[in-house]
Amino acid sequence: MNVVLISTYELGHQPFGLASPKAWLEREGHRVTALDLAVEKFSEAAIRQAGCVALYLPMHTATRLALPVIERVKRVNPAARVVCYGLYAPLNADLLRGRGVEAVIGGEFEGALAGFLRGETVPEISLERLTFIQPDRQGLGPLSRYAQLHDGSLVKSVAYTEASRGCKHRCRHCPIVPVYRGSFRVVDREAVLADVRQQIAAGASHVTFGDPDFFNGPTHAMRIVEALHGEFPSITYDAIIKIEHLLKHRDLLPGLKETGCLFVTSAVESIDDQVLEKLDKNHTRRDFIQATGLMRSADLILQPTFIAFTPWTTLDGYRELLRALIEMDLVENVAPVQLALRLLITSSSRLLELDEIQRVIRPFDSTSLVYPWVHDDPTVDRLGGRVFRAVADGQKRGASRGEIFREVCDIAGAPENYKLMPRAAIPYLDEPWYC
Repeated sequence: MNVVLISTYELGHQPFGLASPKAWLEREGHRVTALDLAVEKFSEAAIRQAGCVALYLPMHTATRLALPVIERVKRVNPAARVVCYGLYAPLNADLLRGRGVEAVIGGEFEGALAGFLRGETVPEISLERLTFIQPDRQGLGPLSRYAQLHDGSLVKSVAYTEASRGCKHRCRHCPIVPVYRGSFRVVDREAVLADVRQQIAAGASHVTFGDPDFFNGPTHAMRIVEALHGEFPSITYDAIIKIEHLLKHRDLLPGLKETGCLFVTSAVESIDDQVLEKLDKNHTRRDFIQATGLMRSADLILQPTFIAFTPWTTLDGYRELLRALIEMDLVENVAPVQLALRLLITSSSRLLELDEIQRVIRPFDSTSLVYPWVHDDPTVDRLGGRVFRAVADGQKRGASRGEIFREVCDIAGAPENYKLMPRAAIPYLDEPWYC
């Protein structure tokens, strides 16, 4: 069968979620075309020839962008079987089926996709333990068209892979939780290394590990980066690790540095302990401060992310966040968009368990794919709007992180008497991390 796999957006990465199922389906004898609409145009010719079109929905933004694509696919080829797979597919299952999607597959999707094309009835969420094979990246755009790493004067092409999926934790706001429910699955080490090798051969000199938490399986993770460093000593990498795990596995931090880790992204979310408790993050402000110190002691860079605006955010609390970033010398470590992000309340979110959330939400919006909410204090919502516009405008005109931060401080009425760290000292990807 002719199969078209479509990705609309994956944070500027060459999509693992196209390359992996492509290999599985080609092994089954299907002819597979992979379209990444983030870097190439929609192909009506490919859609007309397809017996099945499968759209990859790994994140909220990708799902919103996929909705008009589904409609276009149905217009171009009404006979094609349309499937949606990935983390956000089961979260929006009813909506997708209402748009003509025949099957929805979340969790470990490769085997289920292959089963669907064999005519099997597949579960909406599959947590089957798979034996992974090397992803097939042929036909995808060159790495030069994707996010690049900036490290001082160096600009590096970036490989993207996943050493594990799912998460053993149950943070209340996280979209992984309704699908994986506290479980995670590892990707076979040799499949990960083979995937990285082919991307290095294609020009990559830095690797992003996209696992929800690289230290869900710390032994597995360290064996992979040790093998990677042994084979490619000059290759650098970054990963996502919870504050909780940075503290628990502090003995592994020197090993990260020794194997080429440049920075770690960590979803701090808030410095307010009451908000952190609502989100069930299992760390505190004090833990964040301690983890920052441990990372610096290991000569590693921490890049924290935040949900700056929640129903519990106060004006003083937002100003305190800005002050804390100044005092901890983290201004240049934080992508400006992190100062403007607003809590997303998606379908099936554990946030819906909270009475105070039920009180502020509005009916589910099938366009934005969230439950809209309104803060009890209108001045907080107005501040959020002003900060978002300032960040967007600053990025459009090429302002530095420090310059945008200063503008945000002015808007929020926070102090600005701080010394900026030289921008070149902080490596960063030119596609910011968000949902």
